Amino acid sequence: MTVPYPDRLYYVDPYLARFEARVVERLTWEGRPAVVLDRTAFYPTSGGQPADRGTLSDVPVVDVVVREEDGAILHLLAAENVPDRVIGEIDWDRRFDHMQQHTGQHLLSAACERLLNAETVSFHLGAEVSTIDLNRSRISLEAMEGVEDLVNRVIWEDRPVTSRFVRPDEVADLPLRRPPQVEGPIRLVEVADFDLNPCGGTHVARTGEIGLLKVLRLDYRGAETRVEFVCGGRALRDYRRKNRTVHRLSAALTVGQDELTEAVARLQESLKATRRQLRAAREQLLEVLAERLLRSAPPGPPRVVRAVLEGYEPAELRALAQRMIAAADTVVLLAGVTDRTHLCVARSEGMEEVDAAALLRSACDLLGGKGGGRPHFAQGSAPTTDLARVEGALKQAAAACGASNPATME
Repeated sequence: MTVPYPDRLYYVDPYLARFEARVVERLTWEGRPAVVLDRTAFYPTSGGQPADRGTLSDVPVVDVVVREEDGAILHLLAAENVPDRVIGEIDWDRRFDHMQQHTGQHLLSAACERLLNAETVSFHLGAEVSTIDLNRSRISLEAMEGVEDLVNRVIWEDRPVTSRFVRPDEVADLPLRRPPQVEGPIRLVEVADFDLNPCGGTHVARTGEIGLLKVLRLDYRGAETRVEFVCGGRALRDYRRKNRTVHRLSAALTVGQDELTEAVARLQESLKATRRQLRAAREQLLEVLAERLLRSAPPGPPRVVRAVLEGYEPAELRALAQRMIAAADTVVLLAGVTDRTHLCVARSEGMEEVDAAALLRSACDLLGGKGGGRPHFAQGSAPTTDLARVEGALKQAAAACGASNPATME
């Protein structure tokens, strides 16, 4: 069967990167000038494959889409000034990259079906990586490595990749990997003795042009597994980037590349031990600080502790306050200043006449912050880091407790 769409030159020759055409319609589409040509080599967004880029008589083509009502291919332009007859030039590097990724996807999907009995339910050709979603959950990395080996063996055998159109009544007896999703003439893409599949995308002429397929990661999504992969030039760039990272890490840790895993494991253990020691030291510091603040506070009642502490986070303020309110008749107003101010107000049990949440609100109102809590314990924050302003807000809130000279640490 001959090509039913002779005006779509990418079906006739996906390697065609330059062509001549005539403008048959001018319009505005999604706010951009656009044209329809009497023939085009620009592939439109379709079937998981992004559209080509390039120029029409030096005017950049920013997108290519199919108009649903009549199937016309619209070329969205960066400017309106294209002549009636144009020279079209395809961004070949982008086109060939898409050909590598898309043909690689056919091989990957076919291999998954052969070895794992897993069918591809969706495909996305991204700008950096591509993905297929398989209708099987929790596929192991070891199983996927076997798929990867099979795909690359077919690539290195440099098998021919061909395409042809057939009538709908001809597909029933063909060993298609999946049924066609379109009406009318059906385009089939075949990898010799390996895969036959309906597809309208652009593909390489021989599998060897894919170069290499590498699975990067598996993402488990309920009943499906998403496979992230790269082919050809993308695989080379991915390997180069990771190789540089390995070299930098090896040099930084002064170990051989094969020793990196063990070196990182030792660092992790050392970091865990350091964090434990730091937590213990921090706990001791909080104990000492709590005792110091309590000792310096007037006896009251109530005993009011007010402190502005630089570098203290909300969890530390909470732990410090809990230590101090274990003493009877104590009200604590704390502020920790980092990239903003964190506030903590608390009082001992049995002091129903003191409302920690109300004291917090009064401080937040003065500082332009927000917070909340319960009568015995409340926390909040404010965007300011002005220490004098924060101290003034705490001082005013402390005055509501009836203490004229509370203990402070500024």
